[in-house]
Amino acid sequence: MEFKIDRDVFLKSLAHVQGVVEKKNTLPILGNVLLEAYDGFLKITATDLDIIITEKLTCQTIKEGSTTTTAQVIYDIVRKLKTGSSLHLSLKENNRLKLISGKSDFNLTCISPDEFPILEDNMDEQYLEIPSFEFLKIINKTKFSISNDETRHYLNGIYLDKNENENKLIAVATDGHRLSKSATEIKKVENFHPVILPKKTVFELLTIIDEDSIDIKILSTKSKIKFLYKDIVLISKVIDGKFPDYEKVIPKDERVAAKSNVEEFISALDRLKSLSSDRKGVIKISLVKGIMKFLINDAISGDGIEEVQTQYEGTQLEIGFNSGYLIDVANVLESKEIVLMLKDATSPIHIKDLNDPLSTYIVMPMRVI
Repeated sequence: MEFKIDRDVFLKSLAHVQGVVEKKNTLPILGNVLLEAYDGFLKITATDLDIIITEKLTCQTIKEGSTTTTAQVIYDIVRKLKTGSSLHLSLKENNRLKLISGKSDFNLTCISPDEFPILEDNMDEQYLEIPSFEFLKIINKTKFSISNDETRHYLNGIYLDKNENENKLIAVATDGHRLSKSATEIKKVENFHPVILPKKTVFELLTIIDEDSIDIKILSTKSKIKFLYKDIVLISKVIDGKFPDYEKVIPKDERVAAKSNVEEFISALDRLKSLSSDRKGVIKISLVKGIMKFLINDAISGDGIEEVQTQYEGTQLEIGFNSGYLIDVANVLESKEIVLMLKDATSPIHIKDLNDPLSTYIVMPMRVI
């Protein structure tokens, strides 16, 4: 195997696969990236046995062939080489991959490509298509609610569902304390199977997908999901489990709205959060007509009060929340105003985005002494 390739093109692809490659593994081959040179192309593949990612690049093929080498090592070397330089790679008889660029010369250890595990790709049914910026939008508006509690593994990802009646792709995430839901319109498609997308897969997709109008093709089955974007193919196992009925969590009853400026809301909460000695950052919200107060009383750090103007016509209300959860939601709102839909001190808060009616957020209250 021998080929020449642009350093910047190669680096971008190597960066794409870093998130998939296992840093700690019992099988050394899973720490490697598979390189295949043929017909003017270089195909790069990485897997952790749950996700497999493949990207095809243009190169100057001198001799066809394939090998695997340590993903982290070749990425670090290429990253530190001069921007815009040309790389010359060749597989030698001693099973070393020689990499030459200018006055730099490296010989990297390799493992036979025959040992590299390839997940079976038998997914060729009808794809769901969605512009990449729309897909990124619904993922970014829900990812922060993914649970890290491994005892409820079915919450460790984003649930992707398709609304049959309205042709919408829906993304939902919850950790039991909050819920985020966002949707976008799609073309009509058959055979889309609802899946729970693992957290690792979610963040790998955020690495490889650009915010542009190029369509992502998505195909799902009961056990796997496949994404095609530009010259990248990513196949991932999905979480085996039943996602909760999220519609039951979203309040349908009558509520009183409290509307405030988003920037003022975030700034006030962020300042108070500095006083919190635990990661929950529990604050009390006190609402009276026209005024929203945030209060914190921490036994270790001290106490503080912030006041934000608000449009509120309900009765006086005091309710406790995790300030970080409220900040997470406020940061993804498209509107310049945040609308809190409230009922009482024990009911969840329903947050709406005035500029995005297809997104909604629920945050459970907390007991504040």
